[in-house]
Amino acid sequence: MKKLIANIFLIFTISFLFAQSGGRNTYEFLNLPSGVRTAALGGVNVSHYDDDISFILSNPALLKTNMNEKVTLNYINYISDINFGYASYAREFKNIGMFAAGLQYINYGNFLYADEFGDIHGDFSAAEYALNISYANQFNSKFRYGGSLKAIYSDFYQYFSSGIALDAGISYLDTAKLFSAGLVIKNAGFQLKPYTKGNQEPLPFDIQIGVTQKLKHAPFRFSITAHNLTRWNLRHKSIFDNSYELNTSENLADTTFGQKLTKFMNGVGRVGDELIRHFVIGVEIVPTNNFYLAVSYNYRRRSEMRIETSPKIVGLSFGAGIKLSKFNISYALASYHLAGMSHHISLGLNLSEFYKSKKL
Repeated sequence: MKKLIANIFLIFTISFLFAQSGGRNTYEFLNLPSGVRTAALGGVNVSHYDDDISFILSNPALLKTNMNEKVTLNYINYISDINFGYASYAREFKNIGMFAAGLQYINYGNFLYADEFGDIHGDFSAAEYALNISYANQFNSKFRYGGSLKAIYSDFYQYFSSGIALDAGISYLDTAKLFSAGLVIKNAGFQLKPYTKGNQEPLPFDIQIGVTQKLKHAPFRFSITAHNLTRWNLRHKSIFDNSYELNTSENLADTTFGQKLTKFMNGVGRVGDELIRHFVIGVEIVPTNNFYLAVSYNYRRRSEMRIETSPKIVGLSFGAGIKLSKFNISYALASYHLAGMSHHISLGLNLSEFYKSKKL
């Protein structure tokens, strides 16, 4: 089965290797890691098999029966005064499947309303929302399938927009081998009402695939996720960015052979750089089922956001969580830039345990 998953991964990677992005997308907030554990794992993960219902945002097929009667509340203190979050509730209906309802939001803060002369006439705020309805069910003992329907609303003062999007995914879990995999199609949809009449903007459509493997005799769990598989070129070309190129002023470029070799090596460097930008790697330490520590590396984030003279820990994310019978608490720290980090906090509640306490 691992060979099958690997073949599927290879097919999807090759299929979208040279696809190009067509313009800019709207509703980009849908790609933000609203789940705390997802943020700790680099911002993208479609294969994790824990019972954290925040993973529904990553892959609706990860909605499982052990999430029944669970609630999650996530709050993220983002860059500057931007805040976003996610709240969700899951419930099982016998002989039908698992359902979940959730709300994503982002608040961009307050802005001054001024005219072209600099006269201030007040202030305003901007925000976006997505109401998600998710469903998942078991296909067989190892495969699950799921989907999420998203109703989107965007408010930028005098500009308003609404849209609809769909996520569809599958997940594979082999408990005996501690291995899982996931594949998801995200944000397939369109604007119902554009910001300006006649100007339809595309949604951030994406295809993602990933695998997770826990070691049998050590408390480590590894995840690797490939994202943006519909777009090969993720690198922002800057005149200051030549870290993947050889120095052509060296003797290697003084001969015809040297010039050809330099050109070839530069090409290999560019391809390798582009390829790695599609992958996010995460590692967890899970000594028990009730506690975890996580660290991850997002190469694309580090490549685009670091400052060469002081890269620090840009591109790295960290997290920890503890789980009790009735609730769990998680925290993650994601380093986007030297000037700012985002803090993620999550509170999860197991409502079924509260019902049991009342009966006692």
